[in-house]
Amino acid sequence: MGLVETSQRQGTPPPSTDPLTLGEIVGNGLCIGCGLCRSIAGAGHVDMVMTPEGRERPVALQELNKSTLAKINAICPGTRIAGPPPAQMNDAALADTVWGSVERLVLGSAGNPTVRYIGSGGGALTALGQFLLSSGRVKFVLHVAASRSMPMRTERKLSYDAASVLEGAGSRYGPAATLVDFNAILDRGEPFALIAKPCDITAVRNLARLDPRVDEQMRYALAFVCGGASELTKSEQVLQRFGLGEEELALFRYRGHGNPGLNRIETKDGRAFEISYRQLWEDEDKWMIQPRCKICPDAIGQVADIAVSDSWLNGGPAVEDEPLNGIIVRTKRGRELFDAAVEAGAVQIKRESGIAEISELQSHQVRKRRAVWARLKGMEIAGKPVPFVTGLALRECASQNSAAENLAEGRGARDRARRGRLGEPPAVQRETVSKDGQP
Repeated sequence: MGLVETSQRQGTPPPSTDPLTLGEIVGNGLCIGCGLCRSIAGAGHVDMVMTPEGRERPVALQELNKSTLAKINAICPGTRIAGPPPAQMNDAALADTVWGSVERLVLGSAGNPTVRYIGSGGGALTALGQFLLSSGRVKFVLHVAASRSMPMRTERKLSYDAASVLEGAGSRYGPAATLVDFNAILDRGEPFALIAKPCDITAVRNLARLDPRVDEQMRYALAFVCGGASELTKSEQVLQRFGLGEEELALFRYRGHGNPGLNRIETKDGRAFEISYRQLWEDEDKWMIQPRCKICPDAIGQVADIAVSDSWLNGGPAVEDEPLNGIIVRTKRGRELFDAAVEAGAVQIKRESGIAEISELQSHQVRKRRAVWARLKGMEIAGKPVPFVTGLALRECASQNSAAENLAEGRGARDRARRGRLGEPPAVQRETVSKDGQP
């Protein structure tokens, strides 16, 4: 069982034990489906499947040897989660207990009105990805986009030009195995940037400790501040509302084309359906957030060079409004990129912001950061494996709660873990789902 290290210093790994198998990582709710384990083990040894629960999960096609499992345990963002290196924290313009190291914090958006409109929120990540290519800083951008054949689903994408980056604009809720062939990407030997979930970036930073090509070739890592990855079943519920099957879809846009923009569905026979962002997320019991997200210590992208958030009061839009992002510049490298993107007009600043404002705009992220230490302790008490966490100040965040609040979080996690609510069934390939949600 893992240990929870909460200091700002990098800790040493827990005592040597048998590494968790893929089945144990998945079964204990630690997997987020990034796909990096498949890339490490090889396609002939691990496959990624879409489970009946609507999660992308790895399945070992044959028994993996101990050295392979040890490497997977060392890089998996469900078993090892590290914050930024101490030097980054010590040298930062600002270091906050909850928000980590910050070089600059602004409200802004893409400079191009089209990117701003099509993109999610203010389109800042799309604009930065385009600028990285146009400025010659990287050869390509690794990110995700809607599948062309199954548009409700998400696939990893390599973009070599600005138009291709724009094709991937807009939030993609649901499973995304961004790193499924990451080793092959490193084999290209070309400089690139990664735009992904914070946990994906955690996985790649873990791999960098074992493979020097990561730091040589991945010049920038950009993250969106993540509210949690939902299951595909969340999207299937939207289809059921309209009596549609996934095989009928020509377009499934979660949001974008506005701020936040409508959830829009188009069918191959020309019909169109829309619901608002609020309608999509109005029932919290049906958010279908994956188990790993509920214990995530770094949904705010502390390991990224730049992290970008929505900028709605209390995390949710009341109406369609001005497209705007919170832009958290975290590293010196990110600061150079951001300043150059602003000078070139790729990104525009509305105004400077600060920790107090981002904490209000993303109040749910503050609550989660303060809750994670107790949740992990509760899981430990229930006898479940937990991630080995370093450098993310979890205990310090928890100290901002009352003792009663921490006790409630810990007991809640302990009880849910004992009842199996924080775990998952064994990963198996799902059957095709029909219009009524039945196999």
